[in-house]
Amino acid sequence: MQRELGLLLEFRGVNTHYGDLHVLKDVSYEIGRGEIVALLGGNACGKSTTMKTIMGVVRPTSGSVIFEGQPIERLRTAERVKRGIAPVLEARRLFPRMTVLENLELGAYTRKRGPELAEDLERVYELFPRMKERRGQIAGTLSGGEQQMVAIGRALMARPRLICMDEPSMGLSPLLVEQVFDIIQQINRQGTTIFMVEQNAAMALSIAHRAYVLQTGQVVLSGEAAKLRENPAIREAYLGELQVSAAA
Repeated sequence: MQRELGLLLEFRGVNTHYGDLHVLKDVSYEIGRGEIVALLGGNACGKSTTMKTIMGVVRPTSGSVIFEGQPIERLRTAERVKRGIAPVLEARRLFPRMTVLENLELGAYTRKRGPELAEDLERVYELFPRMKERRGQIAGTLSGGEQQMVAIGRALMARPRLICMDEPSMGLSPLLVEQVFDIIQQINRQGTTIFMVEQNAAMALSIAHRAYVLQTGQVVLSGEAAKLRENPAIREAYLGELQVSAAA
């Protein structure tokens, strides 16, 4: 099992607040090296807050975030990126007036310039041949699927050990969703760990090794993805079999 290689990221009893609003409530996660781990849940359950907490946008009011055995909850976002964590943000968040190439290069802003950057750029182009064709195109003129490819490529330019993806399928056609998830698996097979927030539970569970389910800021289910797919509560709430919506 992937986790035998050791833990890469841990949440230990994390609580977060927005003012008086208690968002994450004593949450604990374990992300093993080499895994794809999915985080599922309804709207406003704490999924995006989880990602913001990993990246340092939100600071826990209590508990610890551990990366490679070291607490990082007091580190700036740039320092976390330097240590090997890269985000793929919800809704892509590209710089729309910059070119594809300029957006990709910004992914390496914490790294020293050198020949390795050119190697990494070629790796991105191998995964996304269309990006090489359109490297001079203004990013804001790309389709939603193309922008998602640039967002993933930008994260890869940081040479991360962990990529945190926030809703990678959002706004994409079913065909593009399949392509994006195929690429996520390729990146994982090349050695990068993936922690993914995703509304499309069926697709997420089809590629993940393990998953957590959040409801109102608390982990209510966790385990191997294949087993969770067969869980009646998951099938009803997230796979649409009885058209029951997930708890908010």
